[in-house]
Amino acid sequence: MPLTFCTIGQNFILKRLSGDSAVRQHLNELGFSVGSPVTVISSLGGNVIVKVKESRIALDHKLASRIMV
Repeated sequence: MPLTFCTIGQNFILKRLSGDSAVRQHLNELGFSVGSPVTVISSLGGNVIVKVKESRIALDHKLASRIMV
């Protein structure tokens, strides 16, 4: 399920990153690695704020839809 469909406040485990290699590398540098826990803090219009590795990161709808949990 894409990160954009996740319930606010619930913990999820990252399963897969999609997109080309540059997008996957960028997400990996932000802390999104397969097997890491992710929590959606806020969601508005498909854009989300997530907590990953004790950091809060804002993602637009396009980038958040490439993260599968």
